[in-house]
Amino acid sequence: MDDTLLLLVTAALALVVGLAAGWAGRSAATRRKRTREQGFFGLPDGSECVLVTHRDSASAQWSIPRHDALALLGLASVIENCGAHPEVAPHDTGLQGFGARTEFCVGDPTAHRRLAAHMANLLPGVAVHPGDATGAGRGALTVGGTTYRLEPGAVEYVLLARLTAGEGGRPVFLAAGQRPVTHRAAVRHLVRNRSRLARRYGADGQFALLLKVVNSQAYGPDVVELVADVSKAALAPAETKGQHRATA
Repeated sequence: MDDTLLLLVTAALALVVGLAAGWAGRSAATRRKRTREQGFFGLPDGSECVLVTHRDSASAQWSIPRHDALALLGLASVIENCGAHPEVAPHDTGLQGFGARTEFCVGDPTAHRRLAAHMANLLPGVAVHPGDATGAGRGALTVGGTTYRLEPGAVEYVLLARLTAGEGGRPVFLAAGQRPVTHRAAVRHLVRNRSRLARRYGADGQFALLLKVVNSQAYGPDVVELVADVSKAALAPAETKGQHRATA
């Protein structure tokens, strides 16, 4: 074998080894990412989860409001990637306690019974205002001494939370918003930032993030700002004294 042929064979072998090493590295990175996501969402291979949502009050039969349905579709890709099996259930159907399987609870806490119960039990530092007799102030969120009021189509708030409690230790994810478009925005934020959130909070961490949806009448759920990580205030017992300060 002359030197030229030897050089070509050596280069070819090096290329094959390099490609194999690169493929193995990418495969390992993909597996690590998937394992991290499965831990964060509490969705190991073959596990079950439940997506709890509103009934559409405008429909005579059980159906899901459009933005909530799109929010659930956004979660579907994550659930499928984790190798889990979802069930969709209306909020007013009797379900088992939490912690046995991962739960995604999406909706308006003034109308969503399951979501309201989770917030009362797991986020005692958050108050959701039902509004007065005319409906004014409905859905306003008070957390950390500040009240966040709805300005329809202009400024709307949603609480995105990951909570761990109950038997089994599987997490409950909440997207509790003031309008359906905010639920979709919160789920989109969760899906898009799942790797960063998993790295920051881990498989056992809890968080509550207050998000602001800006000018939804023009941009829908696309323009979202993180107002604050309100985990400490939201998980703490509710205040019994003092006045709440309203946002400007």
